[in-house]
Amino acid sequence: MHLSEIWIYPVKSLGGIRLKESEVEARGLKYDRRWMVVDEKGVFLTQRTNPKMALIDVAITDKGLLLSTRLEAENQVLVPFQGILSRAIEVKIWDDWVWAHTISTDADAWLTAQLGKNVHIVGMSGSSSRKMNVTDSQHGDEVSFADDFPYLLISEASLADLNSRLPQPVSMRRFRPNFVVSDVPAFAEDSWNYITIGDVRFEVARPCERCVLINIDPKTALKETEPLKTLAAYRKQDRKILFGQNLVGLQNGTVREGDKIHILLIS
Repeated sequence: MHLSEIWIYPVKSLGGIRLKESEVEARGLKYDRRWMVVDEKGVFLTQRTNPKMALIDVAITDKGLLLSTRLEAENQVLVPFQGILSRAIEVKIWDDWVWAHTISTDADAWLTAQLGKNVHIVGMSGSSSRKMNVTDSQHGDEVSFADDFPYLLISEASLADLNSRLPQPVSMRRFRPNFVVSDVPAFAEDSWNYITIGDVRFEVARPCERCVLINIDPKTALKETEPLKTLAAYRKQDRKILFGQNLVGLQNGTVREGDKIHILLIS
């Protein structure tokens, strides 16, 4: 088994970045979902209700994040690592209120123009604290602006199985994983409890519950009926549609594309 792809999504619900290697940190991969777009009340936005977010790409530069529109690449703005006139504000993500910091009025104005509503981009500072749900973590683990868990893993074979049932295949980008695994049978990851990727240990915590976000085409931002409809027909348990596995990192380290994956415990 090998790690075939590594992905991060620096700004929640904006475009992802594929990497050759990345640093494993307590909250997730370095830079992954450390920024978030919020409305005027500080409530987080996602593609679920703002599909245009799928058309905004993100690149990492020495100075910060470079946001650009996929349909007009020269239309871009820098989100500096060091915030300009930064101030602390409380923002809401699901049921959590978290302290974050504002970054740039220029970036706010640019995103407001792209999304057609007044928004701000905020960052998670080193002093920000967002604990995982106690039912998912008994150790007070921290998580970024990700929905629930620091990491998401999906195998290539699981996607291939799904695509064999769909009228039109979909790409892995729909599911926004951090880790893609090759050389395993479809849904083998469902039975894993602990694994190592390279030298880094992870707990396979629980399956990922999928929602309408996976029906949004990341290339066009158009909302469709698939693949959620097909997944619901054969991957539904207790009214939850499951695809992929959520992970918690048990140590810091570095993962690299091509790393071997070892199963430490199978249920």
